Amino acid sequence: MNVLPPPYTFDDDTEPMATSEGRPPVVEVLSAEKLFPNGTRGLAPIDLTIADGEFLTLIGPSGCGKSTLLKLIANLIEPTDGRLLWWRGDHRQVGQQGRRLAFVFQEPTLMPWARVEANVRLPLELADMPGVKAAPLVEDAIARVGLSAFSQHYPRQLSGGMRMRVSIARALVTQPHLLLMDEPFGALDEFTRNRLDDDLVRLWWERKLTTVFVTHSIYEAVFLSTRIIVMAAGPGRIFRTMTIDEPQPREVGFRDSPKFAAYCRELSTWLAEASLPRSGGGEA
Repeated sequence: MNVLPPPYTFDDDTEPMATSEGRPPVVEVLSAEKLFPNGTRGLAPIDLTIADGEFLTLIGPSGCGKSTLLKLIANLIEPTDGRLLWWRGDHRQVGQQGRRLAFVFQEPTLMPWARVEANVRLPLELADMPGVKAAPLVEDAIARVGLSAFSQHYPRQLSGGMRMRVSIARALVTQPHLLLMDEPFGALDEFTRNRLDDDLVRLWWERKLTTVFVTHSIYEAVFLSTRIIVMAAGPGRIFRTMTIDEPQPREVGFRDSPKFAAYCRELSTWLAEASLPRSGGGEA
């Protein structure tokens, strides 16, 4: 039984929640599903709208289609059926003024022979941006992730957390409006992960980024998100939706609050239900 008082908001049905009032959609997933060549049904038809400025997190058991859905949103793969819209148009909208997209993968995938500065500058070089125009963007992106003192270091000279910061800076340097992140901090220790979460929520707030984030961590999801999508497998589908109606940007003390603990308990219960076999009544 849900005994949480307002302002907690838990949405128990399987339909995705409406986006924030007055905020236009950035991504619309319209009955999109994915069937892989080997016959695996990765995603049942998904309907999801992601609003401008939202921090949306996808969480669920392994194999529930979190990364598949994220790759659909990134246009790295195409749906077998259904369609997606970006800024109310097809993927040709992406890259236009005010409509840039960046993706941060699970691993930093840095060039080991290049210094931090060169790794961050790479997307601008690929876009043929003149060096004189790129330089301040690179400097700003590196500063935003707290690595100004390490701009001339090589990846091998950095810790795992610092290498991930470089990867985030490389995404930020293009000044994206939609940031997609696939379990970027999963391999890091808890202390480093919390610090990067603190930095990420600050960057999201400062840049007004629309962010879609994949994680297995209940605590990370609750701390970062404005909305959490719980997914279930067999095939991958939206199970439930939780809105985290708390002040932004999140303060470190939020992790120690009774509200944070309540959100985490409820989300843990939902994840346990989402992990049940479909025939066992796990659907919402």
